[in-house]
Amino acid sequence: MARQTEPAAGTATIIRPSTLGRLGAAPSSGRARARRFGDVIRRVAARPGGFIGLLVVALILLCAVFAPQIATHNPDAIDLAHRFAPPSLEHFFGTDQLGRDLFSRQIHGSRVAMGVALSAILIGLSLGVVLGVAAAYTTSAVERAITILFDAISSFPSIILALALVAVVGPSLLMVVLVVALTLVPQFGRVTLAQVLSVINMPFIEAEQVIGASKLRIVIHHVIPNTLAPVGILAAMEVPVVIALEAALSFLGLGIQPPLASWGSLLQDGYQNLSKGYTPAIIACLVLAIVTLGFTLCGEALRDAIDPKSRRRA
Repeated sequence: MARQTEPAAGTATIIRPSTLGRLGAAPSSGRARARRFGDVIRRVAARPGGFIGLLVVALILLCAVFAPQIATHNPDAIDLAHRFAPPSLEHFFGTDQLGRDLFSRQIHGSRVAMGVALSAILIGLSLGVVLGVAAAYTTSAVERAITILFDAISSFPSIILALALVAVVGPSLLMVVLVVALTLVPQFGRVTLAQVLSVINMPFIEAEQVIGASKLRIVIHHVIPNTLAPVGILAAMEVPVVIALEAALSFLGLGIQPPLASWGSLLQDGYQNLSKGYTPAIIACLVLAIVTLGFTLCGEALRDAIDPKSRRRA
């Protein structure tokens, strides 16, 4: 084997991309990422709460994707002859004040809830990551401006800010998504900013700078990927919050408008007709409680599975 010679004095040392792995940034293949993802899912499922949460999440996602196939009736079909029918084999959850099948409306409500939650979180996460990276890589004046923006949005409780904005622009599905996304931006932005500030001084970032990598390449290929784990955990923890927020807006009449079935509007219909039957209100409450609890358990188990400190405490 040929002996490696030391570089002469005054000669620049070339760091090749293949050596970056020894500095902490070895590129990972798709197979390795899939294996790590499988390990995380197994650690989540190993916890009792995580297993229950995964079952609830899988069931809700299944209902949201295949709502037309799972629903037994047209969710908007009116049948006044069977108003407030009790649960039966024909109507699993009974019917509402217009004779509409509550089981089918709850199934289609899962599609609305997950559509709003995932869309709002994706928009809020994208804006938060962009602003967080910009705050870390620009001047101190820009960082202060972005931080003040985060503080201004966070100074209002989410429900109060959402109520005020929806009352101004008017209720609609698009407005609900945008308003909820706006309330999430500061949380994702702060987490991204803190993570970026801890990553940019690591050895593999310095190695990339030495070999002449541009700042844009470093951000896209190294900085942002290293922020995805904590941001992803936060996104998972925010899903039940967004579902509850959308349901609250719909319950107050400022969210999803008829004829779309929303869990909040279903709860409002049951509340308004308590004197004629308890079943619609009870079912709406149970569905909303089970879904938010399931996503909360899954998010906490995911946090514990990814965070090494949480695993050591467990």
